Amino acid sequence: MFSVRAIVFGLVIVMAFVLVYPTLNSYIREQAALADLRAQVEAAKARNDDLAADVKRWDDPAYVVAQARERLSFVLPGETPYRVVDPETAPDAPVAADGPKSVLDDSSTKPWYATVLDSVEIAGNLPVDADAGTTTTPSDAEKSTEKSSGTSTDKTSGRSTAKSPTSTDPSRQPTSDPADE
Repeated sequence: MFSVRAIVFGLVIVMAFVLVYPTLNSYIREQAALADLRAQVEAAKARNDDLAADVKRWDDPAYVVAQARERLSFVLPGETPYRVVDPETAPDAPVAADGPKSVLDDSSTKPWYATVLDSVEIAGNLPVDADAGTTTTPSDAEKSTEKSSGTSTDKTSGRSTAKSPTSTDPSRQPTSDPADE
């Protein structure tokens, strides 16, 4: 069925494929890379042309005036400047039954450093547990529940316990630091 000539011809074809395939493969990869580099060069030339046209625009005094008005909000002598607030970004005034109130709350009128200072002061006033080195305070919801119902929740068991009016919470006791004495 297979003759010696067919086997030799098959071996020659396989050897030719083994010898040509790596060269052909690298040629195809190099052509693809070359096409990518040519596209990058064209894009760089287009960007360079755009930048050159932008530099030429600055030679026109009208363009310079327009840019000064737009970017720096300059006005010519005798003109009255107006700043229009975008209605989509401006907060809506809340409707109050007892009369008009300010749209801005106290936190929005404070500068950022005042807000940071307030948070540092709040953090400095929190009680510190001397044994664990961490702060453990009940949340605002737990505080309001404890005050109104006179009960507290045990953190380990999850059970609610009634407090007597004379009992004191040890976590609210001031701790003394041995370094202070």
